[in-house]
Amino acid sequence: MKNKEIYLKDIKQGDKVASTFLATEKNMAFSLKGSPYLNVRLKDKTGELDGKVWDNAAELDQQFKKGDVIFIEGKAANYKNSIQISIIKIKKIAWEDVEPTDYLPAVKSDVVDMFNEILTYADKIQIKPLKDLLYAFLHDQKSAELFQRAPAAKGFHHIYLGGLLEHTLSVVRLLEKVCEHYPILNKDMVIAGGILHDIGKIYEFSYDHMIDYSDEGRLIGHIVMGVEMIDKKIAAIDDFPHQLALELRHIILSHHGEFEFGSPKRPKTVEALVVHYIDDLDAKFNAFQTFINDSTNDDSDWTNYNRFLDRFIYKKK
Repeated sequence: MKNKEIYLKDIKQGDKVASTFLATEKNMAFSLKGSPYLNVRLKDKTGELDGKVWDNAAELDQQFKKGDVIFIEGKAANYKNSIQISIIKIKKIAWEDVEPTDYLPAVKSDVVDMFNEILTYADKIQIKPLKDLLYAFLHDQKSAELFQRAPAAKGFHHIYLGGLLEHTLSVVRLLEKVCEHYPILNKDMVIAGGILHDIGKIYEFSYDHMIDYSDEGRLIGHIVMGVEMIDKKIAAIDDFPHQLALELRHIILSHHGEFEFGSPKRPKTVEALVVHYIDDLDAKFNAFQTFINDSTNDDSDWTNYNRFLDRFIYKKK
């Protein structure tokens, strides 16, 4: 297995580049003079950069496809205050010859420790049907493996391998504190809803070679997929209470809060309301922090404009 030569974060203007990267996008375009050139979006675990093929674009376009790891030779230049690589050579590299985690960012915390903490929360559930349902997911080998590897999103928050597990655990930790503050809440329902609110994301995304939406993710989405998965597990549990299933389904269906954000329902129970706001808080906090950490605008106390959040963010000193 070949070690990666250089990471994108270390590339500076004027550097000669000879290394492997993940090609997350590619498209042919034409200059004002009508000459073809190739746009390539290059990615590794440290970030993304644009690459341009100015010569032999049509020929090199045939050498690889979106989602391939490619070895490139070229030179880094500054274009509109960003580093861009002018590519001279491209060669496709087999996935079995590289370490996938070099090209996809991954959670920094230990996924086994995080998953075991989720199991601990499930163990504390007092309502047996809810505990049985959680166990049906968490003790299923395939579901558990995917849960520990899946990202939480493609472009907004926890955008890395293990991100779904990190986000879920953070949400559950916060929900436990909210339940202490509001003892009227059905804590078992809140914690179960927190653990399962994004469970559909283990199939909404594909993340073997690059993080993207699966066909099911694009056509159905994780909210409906999650309810379908829960319904299937509930059907295998004897005498699962109808009202319990109804309220849990509602948490999943309403956790995006508003119709405009893809939520089929708005929260109509206090448990659903709490899960929605804590989920939203954790997602936005991670998005803020990630954008601040990745900011390249070193000459200002403010980040560049973030189109997802629709604002500039103050970085503090």
